[in-house]
Amino acid sequence: MTKRDPFKYFKTSPEIICLAEMLYMRFPLSLRNVEDLLHERGIDISHESVRFWWNRFGPMFASEIRMKRADAIRIHLQDLDFRARQIHRRSDPPDAGTEHLGL
Repeated sequence: MTKRDPFKYFKTSPEIICLAEMLYMRFPLSLRNVEDLLHERGIDISHESVRFWWNRFGPMFASEIRMKRADAIRIHLQDLDFRARQIHRRSDPPDAGTEHLGL
């Protein structure tokens, strides 16, 4: 089954929609501030468009962010586990307890 394109029926390009949503999610900006920032870059949209896109695409973007974070945390924990095992092997050699006995 093919994945549907969520931006199929929109006149605005997906890059502009993603940029507007990234600005709104990442930074503490109001809808009108996002409209002003995009207007300064030559993109003429309404703050209502940003609100509509947020309601429509916000959950999709949030799930993508969660998946990326979960993967990053999983990789980080695997790396920490690997490092902890290496440190444990270096600090506790198998014959460490018999050195003082002269064996």
